Amino acid sequence: MTDPPRTRRMTAAERRDQLIGVARVCFAAAGFDGTSVEEIASRAEVSKPVVYEHFGGKEGLYAVVVDREVSTLLGAIRAALSDPDAGSRRLLEQGALALLTYIESCPEGFQIIMRDSSERGGSGFASILSDVIARVEGLLIPRFEERGYSAKPVPLLAQGLAGLIAMTGQWWLDNPEYTKEEVTAILVNLAWNGMHNLDKDFHLSSDL
Repeated sequence: MTDPPRTRRMTAAERRDQLIGVARVCFAAAGFDGTSVEEIASRAEVSKPVVYEHFGGKEGLYAVVVDREVSTLLGAIRAALSDPDAGSRRLLEQGALALLTYIESCPEGFQIIMRDSSERGGSGFASILSDVIARVEGLLIPRFEERGYSAKPVPLLAQGLAGLIAMTGQWWLDNPEYTKEEVTAILVNLAWNGMHNLDKDFHLSSDL
């Protein structure tokens, strides 16, 4: 009778990746406070000391999970906004589509980033928005200068654009009746045509 085949033992790198994957699912579902090392270890079919050995504890594992998600999303958006051959409107479309593509393909990751920002005061999503805002400013300033407008309100408008897409993306995660292409087209159409017809001087209407 032949002996049963032995199960290959994971390497340290493989075990680390496995724990990150398991923790990612747990943190997305229950958040940092609602997830325990015991739960992560149980789902990964390891003992608690293995988790501590690789990450020093729940805090270290959580930090790695958040950092990976932030890096993935930020890298995608940066790439989308760096096409040298695309016009300003197309770059806005590509940036919005990159965010929505991430939300569609990595809903758990997006939930972790947003939960980290709202519940723990994390800077992950804030750092992403700051980077996007800076890049959008770079797109808008030349267009304002071409039309003889003051560039002073550009940072404010860039904040509004980034917030518009980010908050709508969060809503879209729970309301996926539109495709990501439809959401992108609607948002950029609103933003672009609104900016295209801006008054040169900003003021409230007289009937307010």
